[in-house]
Amino acid sequence: MENLYLAATADSPEVDFRFDTHELALKGESYPENAAAFYGSIIHQLRDYLAGCGDGTTITVDVALIYFNSSSTKMLFAFFDALNSAATRGVRVVLNWHHDPEDDTIGDFGSELHDDFTALEFRDLPTVS
Repeated sequence: MENLYLAATADSPEVDFRFDTHELALKGESYPENAAAFYGSIIHQLRDYLAGCGDGTTITVDVALIYFNSSSTKMLFAFFDALNSAATRGVRVVLNWHHDPEDDTIGDFGSELHDDFTALEFRDLPTVS
């Protein structure tokens, strides 16, 4: 499967999915005008990739979003749900949640992900700018 890279824009995050090395990253801000359109093909490619991952595969996911709107939140839940489903069938998924320790909103969202997607190996990683 081909890797997926989308450069960040003023309203969408950098997407750097290196399927060949099992490293996925989202970084930046996410408030595209149409979040479903932006994330739809990304999630579709993610699901195709995950379908080919078997037991013993370890996927590292680095998420460093500094802002996302409510429509992005819905799509992010679909993203994490796909990863959680893979983890429940034996794929090891390590989620590195990078955030500013002073940003309670992003920190709390990470805690919610940890509570909702229990098959993911969650790592809370406060960062200092």
